[in-house]
Amino acid sequence: MPDKRVSPDDVVAEVRDGMTVGIGGWGSRRKPMSLVRALARSGVRDLTIVSYGGPDVGILCAAGVVRKVVFGFVTLDSIALEPNFRRARESGAVEAQELDEGMLYWGLFAAATKMPFLPLRSGLGSDVMRVNPDLKTVRSPYGGEELVAVPPIELDVALVHVNRADAAGAGQVLGPDLYFDDVFLRAARRRFVSCERVVPTEDLAKEGSVRTLRIYRSMVDGVIEAPRGAHFTSCPPDYDRDEAFQREYAKAAGDADAWAEFRAKYLDVDEDEYQVRVRRD
Repeated sequence: MPDKRVSPDDVVAEVRDGMTVGIGGWGSRRKPMSLVRALARSGVRDLTIVSYGGPDVGILCAAGVVRKVVFGFVTLDSIALEPNFRRARESGAVEAQELDEGMLYWGLFAAATKMPFLPLRSGLGSDVMRVNPDLKTVRSPYGGEELVAVPPIELDVALVHVNRADAAGAGQVLGPDLYFDDVFLRAARRRFVSCERVVPTEDLAKEGSVRTLRIYRSMVDGVIEAPRGAHFTSCPPDYDRDEAFQREYAKAAGDADAWAEFRAKYLDVDEDEYQVRVRRD
């Protein structure tokens, strides 16, 4: 089996101005934050970010690399509204496409299965259709029911974070949130998985059942070993969300000078230094 291990710099080098990047995880849970931080430092511009969003979206908006966000929500979970994204959206600094959560999943699944659209009831009779005037409806050939025709959400690059992976790209999620990462990867042209630890293939069966092996090697182009790489989001059972650091992040986002200090301390440094600073603090 090929060894697919790469560095964060290798991943960032694949991202070009104007690309569409899908980011796995959910809210402030199991986000590939080490890759997000690398992307924020990269200088790339005009990205479209597709995410069940959390601080990944907020940090990238604050870094000025985002043109558009396609999302079902953007939240820090224990803090309801992601402050950097909220500011970017309210000021018009980024274009926002807000979808029903199921609609976002269905769009990614349409791209993953190479379908021109998939039918869905979600959105009918709601403002989702008003704020997304490009969405069309279709009539079912089996009874004539009107349904939303959800178009594919195709990704240039997908980034996800898991608990364990082998060097060839098999990924394992040991926590309760097994959702969506596999679909992000299948919807993308280039697919990268960061993990808490790269382990021998035979060790994947030692910590979890077959159910936990949601990421197949055929979905993955590169594997990045990134211990605590989801910090400050949660990555159970390895660690919980760093609530104190998340509060520090949210507080800094509310003031320009505080944010400049936060960014210089935590985001304008490489990942090794970031991990040293957050552990010391």
